[in-house]
Amino acid sequence: MQNYQNHRRFYTPHHFIFYPAGLILFGISLYHMGYSLGNNNGEFWIWFVLSGVIFLIIWVAFMMRQHYALTLQNRIIVDEVKFRYFRLTGKSIDEMSYDFSDSQLFALRFANDDEFLKLVEDTVSENLNADHIKKRIKNWKADNRRV
Repeated sequence: MQNYQNHRRFYTPHHFIFYPAGLILFGISLYHMGYSLGNNNGEFWIWFVLSGVIFLIIWVAFMMRQHYALTLQNRIIVDEVKFRYFRLTGKSIDEMSYDFSDSQLFALRFANDDEFLKLVEDTVSENLNADHIKKRIKNWKADNRRV
């Protein structure tokens, strides 16, 4: 059962294996870099470069994964919510005088059909932010495919 407390999703290999292992390696390399700082045998620069490489790998992996998946997913969610509004009302949500932010549309997707139109009206009249929209949802429509 999805609700406000558990609506976030994690990808185990990425969030709980790759990142922790990468951060541990980064920490070890920083430790060795600091430990070798006083030595004049050139070991410091090896650890310095290794720390930089590990950091870049972690950073690039995070940015690429997030960017591609979320950009596509966000476009799909916006279209899905707009189609849902059209399906329920027969009108385009773009014809409303209110300009919805993407985060508001993302939050509205969690509302079931019974609550959806009321939340759209409340969002327009009260300019609700995404967090307030989510907190008003009583019966969550689970989004188990979120990246």
